[in-house]
Amino acid sequence: MAGKDDEEPTRSEKDSGVGPGGSAPDSASADGETAAPGPEDTTSGPGAPGAEPDDLTVDDILGAAQSADAAAAEDVVLADLESALLTDLKRLQAEYANYRRRTEEQREIEIERAKGAVAKGFIPVLDDLDRAEKHGDLEEGTPFAAIAEKIRTVAERLGVTSYGEAGEVFDPQQHEAIFQQPTPGATETTILEVVEVGYRLGSIELRPAKVVVAVPAE
Repeated sequence: MAGKDDEEPTRSEKDSGVGPGGSAPDSASADGETAAPGPEDTTSGPGAPGAEPDDLTVDDILGAAQSADAAAAEDVVLADLESALLTDLKRLQAEYANYRRRTEEQREIEIERAKGAVAKGFIPVLDDLDRAEKHGDLEEGTPFAAIAEKIRTVAERLGVTSYGEAGEVFDPQQHEAIFQQPTPGATETTILEVVEVGYRLGSIELRPAKVVVAVPAE
């Protein structure tokens, strides 16, 4: 008499594929191994080894020509910009040089004016010294002569110079005629006598010379 392990599967178990004991049969166990997937095909596609590069088309050539033209146009723009910047730089340099020149000239003028304001205070003293010298009050070796020499030295250091002498041609820009003397034989207006000498400091007129002039007689 056969045991339970030898029992044949029922019809329902055959139809459902479930073996005796409720386990499903291993479908891959028939051959003992499963099929390994095959290697991928890498011989196709644009990146495959040995693939030939694409030939240049008309569009590629036209695109390259446009790129060259664009580069040339960019070079022209940069050159124009560089030229404009250089021109602006030269203009600024010229303006700065002119500004410095004008500033220096104005500075020199202001210095001369300041010196002139100081020098004008010496003019009455210098006039007194001239009168004293004409009257013989400044004899050499006297204290007054020594003081007069020091005052005149200070005026010279400031740049004060005197002008106006008899016999010079009269110049209305420098001389002030206080009297005109008709003189026979005179062909031009000349200085006969200097009443007060003139003083200047550089280009600044401190005081014109007061003179008597000789004019041609009619």
